[in-house]
Amino acid sequence: MYDQPRANASQPAMTFDQMLERVRYEGAYPTRERAAEAVHQVLSALGRQLTGDERVDLAQVLPVEAALALTAQIPETEHLTGWGFVKDLAARAGVSPAVARWDTGAVLAVVTRLTGPDLLARILGQLPDDYALLFGQAQLRRPEPAAA
Repeated sequence: MYDQPRANASQPAMTFDQMLERVRYEGAYPTRERAAEAVHQVLSALGRQLTGDERVDLAQVLPVEAALALTAQIPETEHLTGWGFVKDLAARAGVSPAVARWDTGAVLAVVTRLTGPDLLARILGQLPDDYALLFGQAQLRRPEPAAA
């Protein structure tokens, strides 16, 4: 048997610099430093919400610097709603909710591209329903359980 070269599945699809450029473009930020600040704050906030395999799998597709921001946080015991996520981010970053929502949209748009549809569906399945909009996805209602 011959060893075949294999792609390193743990290698992120983009570098941190490339991620910053994408976030800078999405958010129309004037500098890379402002984009880096948004990435760090949003991924830290997301790290407080995600647990389990979804957290690990997301960290694997992110550039190392971004993965460290995500995984450095201890997950909260209760999930915030999407709006609660934005308000918490605003309070921690010392910005208005509008700025926090803008930062969230810019960063999570890039995260969405990195995750792919299967991982994104798993992440959204773990979070409250209203997170889909934060990731730039259509807000679909989950079916109500049938009454017995």
